[in-house]
Amino acid sequence: MSRAFRQGGGRVAHRLGLAFGLLTLLIALCGASTLIGALVLEGHRDRITGHVHPAQDDNVRLLNAGISAQRSMRGYLVTGDRSELAAFRAARESIASISGDIRAHEVADEGDVATQQRQIEAYLRVADDQANTTPGSERAVELTREATRRFNAFEVTNARLNDQMSQEEQRLEDRADTAIRAGFAGFGAALVAALALAVYTSVHTTRALTGPLRRTERTLGRLTAGDHAARAEVTGPEEIRAVARSVNLLADERDRLRAVEQERQRLSTAAKETGIRIRDRLEVGYVLDVACNGIGEVLAADYVFILLAEDDGSGFPVARVWSAERGLLSDEERRRIPTFPAEVVRDHYRRGTPWLVTDLPRYVPDATPMPGAPGSFGKTGMPAENRAAAAALGLDSAVIIPIGVGEEPIGAVSVARTSADHPWRPVDIEIAESMAGGVGRALHTALLYEKESSLVHKLRALDQAKSDFLSTVSHELRTPLTSIVGYIELLKDEDTGPLSPPQVRMLDVVDRNANRLRALIEDLLTLSRIESGAFTSYKTPIDLRQLVTSAADAMRPAAEAASVGLETYCPEQPLVLEADGEQLDRVLMNLLSNAVKFTRGGGTVSVRADAQDGEAVLSVSDTGIGIPAAEQEKLFQRFFRASNATEQAIPGTGLGLTIVHTIVANHGGRTQVRSEEGRGTTITTWLPLSGTNGAADSA
Repeated sequence: MSRAFRQGGGRVAHRLGLAFGLLTLLIALCGASTLIGALVLEGHRDRITGHVHPAQDDNVRLLNAGISAQRSMRGYLVTGDRSELAAFRAARESIASISGDIRAHEVADEGDVATQQRQIEAYLRVADDQANTTPGSERAVELTREATRRFNAFEVTNARLNDQMSQEEQRLEDRADTAIRAGFAGFGAALVAALALAVYTSVHTTRALTGPLRRTERTLGRLTAGDHAARAEVTGPEEIRAVARSVNLLADERDRLRAVEQERQRLSTAAKETGIRIRDRLEVGYVLDVACNGIGEVLAADYVFILLAEDDGSGFPVARVWSAERGLLSDEERRRIPTFPAEVVRDHYRRGTPWLVTDLPRYVPDATPMPGAPGSFGKTGMPAENRAAAAALGLDSAVIIPIGVGEEPIGAVSVARTSADHPWRPVDIEIAESMAGGVGRALHTALLYEKESSLVHKLRALDQAKSDFLSTVSHELRTPLTSIVGYIELLKDEDTGPLSPPQVRMLDVVDRNANRLRALIEDLLTLSRIESGAFTSYKTPIDLRQLVTSAADAMRPAAEAASVGLETYCPEQPLVLEADGEQLDRVLMNLLSNAVKFTRGGGTVSVRADAQDGEAVLSVSDTGIGIPAAEQEKLFQRFFRASNATEQAIPGTGLGLTIVHTIVANHGGRTQVRSEEGRGTTITTWLPLSGTNGAADSA
């Protein structure tokens, strides 16, 4: 037997199959015998618990119901208590259903069950007659003797049925025990046979298989340890020889994959270096030049083409061409290569995968559709000018990869070879796709940078023109406005003659609007000086309290005209600052005019000045319309106005807070706004106190 195992793989496989088939059959027999025994046992148990026991219980219930009926009837006949009749009738009603249940179980002899039914019914008929007689009468005594005789016969039959059910239960128990013993015997026999066959098979199989397997195992160990030249000896049974051949094939494939991985690592390293060079400068021309050289050298290509979308998106002309023999081609040679159709590049970009074209000469002679090609190339073939260019360059195969960011492509990268003996490998396509993706991102960034640089240059020029315009217009408006204000004063002084009351009122309106216009021009001039860097402060010691009082007095007429209360709170001790008095006065006037302007009649504007931690704290609060929370961060931007002020048509330029913020910052201070729409605004500034004042305050 062992010699037969060593002679050939086919015989080993056959004998193993036969042995395991017999083993499986024996195991199946073990399982079948166990299952059959379990099913038989379960059937007997179900018969006992589902029929015999319920039948016994019902038979006892029937006897108890009959006894209850008899006891209740005797109680009635002895005592005459009508409630005993009710108990009798209740027991009588249950007897019929219990009898039906006993018959349904089909356990006892049907004849005995029918006899018991007739006997109990006969007793009940006599009991019914007893219920209609007078207790203690001779008729009642006679019926009692008859009822006792009939009930005794029922009890005898009931006891016989109980015996039959007990015998049936014992018979089923005996059968179950027999099934268990038979099952154990069959299972034991099959198990012994299976174990014997398993031992026999294992011994002879081990002798035939262990030697070649150990040698194969040692080969696997050498391969795992890094001995790439190790190969398994193809000996032994056919199955072991197949395993050895598979090990050798896996080792060969491992060598191939290792070579591919080494090549991938080499290409990835070179591609990474090219990507680093591409990102050195944000210039489109530089990115194109470095990308063409790098991709061509890394992938050993004969040509590299980079296409960029035209501004109107109508086509994708060639932006750079690189040749393995001549490097970057001249612009004149590049222009001879025709533009790629836009719909072809867009369709290819939407696919999101590289496109490998092999056997290009097949599609050059005429407009033959290219299988799997994007756009019209796959439907009608390449246009004549593209086919002519491919033939002139001698292209044999190419990989085309669209590049872009977002939904629209910005171009494509094509890497081509001229020899069919140098096909594209999957690793080449993978690296080409990776490098093209990097080129796409770099080109996108460079294009954005160029556009942004151009836009910034234009914006700076526009901003400078605007600043120059504001400065010029402000100076030009200032001269005639000064003349207007001067003549208003002359008219008010009545140097030219007396004025009527309506004329005085008209001059007041003109004067008021001229002052508003002068304040606007001053704001524009201040803003122009801030933007040009000519805004400076001439600082001298100044008491902030005096500025607050002066500004409040100047603003009080306007507040009274608007029915707005104006309150000031200043400490008794001086608040001395090293500051430009005119500029701080401008801060106060801007804050107060804003507070009065945005406060409805009946509201209040409060000005507070105090010293805290070596700083002067100046706050202006109002109970006006407030500022929306989402807009408060923009308050210090020039020309910004809150939406609720715009909706209510409250006049203003949006320059006041910008100037306030700049003046305070120019004095080394800071500004904070707290506001709630519909409930008012508080603007607080902190300005550094002078050294002497700070010492006094701390004392």
